[in-house]
Amino acid sequence: MTMNPTYSPEPNNIEDDMEAEYQLDYRKAKPNRFAPSHNSRVVILDEDVANVFNTPSSVNDALRSLIELAQKMPKIVPHSEN
Repeated sequence: MTMNPTYSPEPNNIEDDMEAEYQLDYRKAKPNRFAPSHNSRVVILDEDVANVFNTPSSVNDALRSLIELAQKMPKIVPHSEN
């Protein structure tokens, strides 16, 4: 009993279908609807810090408190030696 293969016996080289360069018209591009609409940055916390601050809001609250504290402190002007 002979079986007929359901696939092409020749390998499908994807590279053969690729152009050397593509000219994309970014004027027709649309925003990614799956991406968050706000600007965000990813910051990797060290493990010991991540164990204490395990949510984005806890990190942001702590940093905002630090910023507020720093703004309340008097500015220290270096003493010049003459």
